[in-house]
Amino acid sequence: MTTPSPDAIRSVVIVGGGTAGWMTAAALAHASPRGLSITLVESDAIGTVGVGEATIPPIRLFNQTLGIDEAEFLRETKGSFKLGIEFVGWGRAGHRYFHPFGTHGKSFDLVAVHQHWLAAGGPGSGIAFDDLSMAWGAGQRGRFAAPMADPRSVASTFDYAYHFDAGLYAQFLRRYAEARGVVRVEGKIAGHALEEVRGHVASVTLDDGRALTGDLFVDCSGFRGLLIEEALGTGYEDWTHWLPCDRAVAVPCETGGDGLTPYTRSTAREAGWQWRIPLQHRTGNGYVYCSRHISDDQAAATLMANLDGAALGDPRFLRFTTGRRKRMWNRNVVAIGLSSGFMEPLESTSIHLIQAGIAKLLAYFPTQAFAPAAIEEYNRVAITEYERIRDFLILHYKLTERTDSPLWRECAAMPIPDTLAMKIAHFRESGRLVARDMDLFGPASWAAVHIGQFSMPEGLDPLLAYGDPAQSRGFVAKLAGAIGQMAESMPSHAQWLTKIGATI
Repeated sequence: MTTPSPDAIRSVVIVGGGTAGWMTAAALAHASPRGLSITLVESDAIGTVGVGEATIPPIRLFNQTLGIDEAEFLRETKGSFKLGIEFVGWGRAGHRYFHPFGTHGKSFDLVAVHQHWLAAGGPGSGIAFDDLSMAWGAGQRGRFAAPMADPRSVASTFDYAYHFDAGLYAQFLRRYAEARGVVRVEGKIAGHALEEVRGHVASVTLDDGRALTGDLFVDCSGFRGLLIEEALGTGYEDWTHWLPCDRAVAVPCETGGDGLTPYTRSTAREAGWQWRIPLQHRTGNGYVYCSRHISDDQAAATLMANLDGAALGDPRFLRFTTGRRKRMWNRNVVAIGLSSGFMEPLESTSIHLIQAGIAKLLAYFPTQAFAPAAIEEYNRVAITEYERIRDFLILHYKLTERTDSPLWRECAAMPIPDTLAMKIAHFRESGRLVARDMDLFGPASWAAVHIGQFSMPEGLDPLLAYGDPAQSRGFVAKLAGAIGQMAESMPSHAQWLTKIGATI
């Protein structure tokens, strides 16, 4: 039996609970079965944001790594499956498109499927681009089944994530973590103490006078950033000039309307957009908006007037500044979750960024020496990830053709980051989708938003000049037909949840 080296981290203090805190605690407990003391401090008197209920496919890897059974997880969190996001009114008022998890079919040659669709006539082909997505084939019919392993089947070309109650997920992970030795301390943080030499956080003090010491501190305290900002003054980079929404109002409601759809819906409104997230027992709703263009009362009224069923509570308001900390890891403090930065939940990335922060922490887990090279690499990767996601979110606003309200006119005309302008230029020229390192959203996602919001290329892939347009038309028609046939054979979303034992 080996023992930890003398300079190993012996104690970790996680400041804050909620989804970020308990995901961190569960992952650290799983990765360090002995020799590491993990303490999480939180207060029942302090609420969590808790509105993030939609995820993207990497959450499945997180749960699988922890050995969590999918059906049990869905029962405990009252969850449902998610095949992607339907966008309503983003390109033009009333128009809809789907951002799927997975690809649009599978190419039969070296040319991307969206290129064959364009060669076949694109919007004039009689086949919608969405109909080349297995995820939408199932989603629009309210169907779901696990992807097939056979790569020859169109049923292998989609992926999935979940909708779930984030508060219940935190409770589920708390039970998991505490069963593996994590100690929860009830209390509010009232102060902190820094080391004299290195300036590291040495301890945090609770409002009853207790002090908690640690080698490594993980800041999961939310927007305030109790350690990363208030203790260490790390600084924040504001991105509201690109992503202007700065507030949200949320409320759950009874299930109604389209019912238990296996996808999230994002509906553009006058001053922002509204989310719809169906769970087994209710539907989550929220309006993300720009306070320069609508008042809080007007935003709440708009949300309440556009619910599927009776509201199950009073509207809850949230204020935020889109952007990121200048460093997510500073000295011996790692910020994970809202303490590290915030991007609106347009593409359901909030919980993923928690997961990504945890993965990097484990990959660059320090010793008590806190090697600067590892910390710098953590920050480089984290910042790049944030910026890649930022660009993808800006794309949705920039590509709008709406002119019916000041917000949409401003977004269509706004300057954008050079990294995004480059990608748009490539697509506008020949439909080319340029991928960069650490792109969370791949070519299929970018194609969905470009085409879904009427950003059509001026030309096509040069390789198509050597092909036969009739072959492209035949391929697209065959693909759409196979997807439709497969989707019709799937059970309903509710039937699949029952079949696997995931219902409450």
